[in-house]
Amino acid sequence: MDIAVVYESMFGNTHAVAEAIATGARDADPSARVDVLPVAAAKSDDVARAGLLIVGGPTHIRRMSSGFSRRKGLAAQEETARGRGADFTREPEAEGPGVRDWFDALPSVPPGRRAAAFDTRADLKLAGGAARGIARRLRHLGYELAAPPEGFVITGAEGPLQAGEAERARAWGAALVRQPAHS
Repeated sequence: MDIAVVYESMFGNTHAVAEAIATGARDADPSARVDVLPVAAAKSDDVARAGLLIVGGPTHIRRMSSGFSRRKGLAAQEETARGRGADFTREPEAEGPGVRDWFDALPSVPPGRRAAAFDTRADLKLAGGAARGIARRLRHLGYELAAPPEGFVITGAEGPLQAGEAERARAWGAALVRQPAHS
């Protein structure tokens, strides 16, 4: 099976979750070809050949990021780090297109294609989540959901992942490979 894990990440947390999900998918099906792709590098052809597409991004303002929220988030975190006299680290593609933009360029898919959605989010009661919006976009394109949308918790605005979340992502990735479609 070909599996594509496509992610948007600003500070490395969503990237770490994507890698953990991919590891879990490989654990569940060692013969699978699993590609982990930042959204800026994920082309329609990469997605078209995937029997399972897994898409994730960070939660901004209770939903999927936008170009505006990414720019504001990066500027705010850079300012905070500068105020603390700390280094500021961002993903190389942080200022590029996000998942929301990427979806606009994807074609609809033939019936029977499976997908799943995930996000990273703060551990706050009203934090919201990007995964539900990602799942809606996937269904709109014709994908059957392999599982309900999933959120992985970070500590603070820049992370790191909360203890145990990488392991939970790995287990979720393995379960996705084994699960039938769930709409």
